[in-house]
Amino acid sequence: MVPAHVPAPLQTAFTPPPLSLAQEAPYPGRYTSLSAHHVVIRSFPDCNAHWQLGCFGIATVAWILTTLSMGFVEWRMWYMDSTAHYPPGMARVGVWKVCIYHRNSSFDRATSCHRHTYWDAYLPLDIRVSQHLLLAASILGLLGKAVMVCALKNVYVADFRTCATYYLITVAGFLNVAAGIFISIAAIWNYCAVMDEEGISFPPSFSLPFKPDKQEVGNAFLVACLAAVMSLSCGMFFLFSNTPQSNKVRPKIWEM
Repeated sequence: MVPAHVPAPLQTAFTPPPLSLAQEAPYPGRYTSLSAHHVVIRSFPDCNAHWQLGCFGIATVAWILTTLSMGFVEWRMWYMDSTAHYPPGMARVGVWKVCIYHRNSSFDRATSCHRHTYWDAYLPLDIRVSQHLLLAASILGLLGKAVMVCALKNVYVADFRTCATYYLITVAGFLNVAAGIFISIAAIWNYCAVMDEEGISFPPSFSLPFKPDKQEVGNAFLVACLAAVMSLSCGMFFLFSNTPQSNKVRPKIWEM
């Protein structure tokens, strides 16, 4: 016999308990949805990350200037008057090359250029040391850029990892500071050598005296100083603005 009344099956709606932010967004920067409400979570880096991105651009310019300063020959400008042994003219002494200009020809075009090597005995100590310092600064700056790219990738592209990003930015800061110190040593040593009017015993085939009648610092010195200031500034910012708290993301939540 069929009962007169059959109660309808009980329908219960299960609402999941609210989750914490760590449970809602185990992967920052991704989306999480619930059955009752659609919750969208997006993690954004703080303002320090944007400043670090700007410093990365400045560090890139500093590395380019460092590389250019190595190839410039205007580290020391020598001006010679006419003597019985040497014709009048001008010489531009660089870290890797010296170019000689004579007044009987156009100063826009060098009469002759001679490249330096590590084994040239006539080079003074400051030029030989500057060769190594500038080369090391260029390599350190390049490494610092590569490390910073990995750090910024963690911030803007991949899953944000506080410890990994913190150490990467710290390493990039040390590399940029070291590069800036190396450039500064080379630039200051060159400036002191010019102010002290130190001479260079070039080979007789160069037709250059031991000391010129007048010498001054060239444009390469200014380029190197600018590169040093930019590298040091970016490196110090990376170090002092990089704290575990500043690397944390700030989640923003929208309910759909």
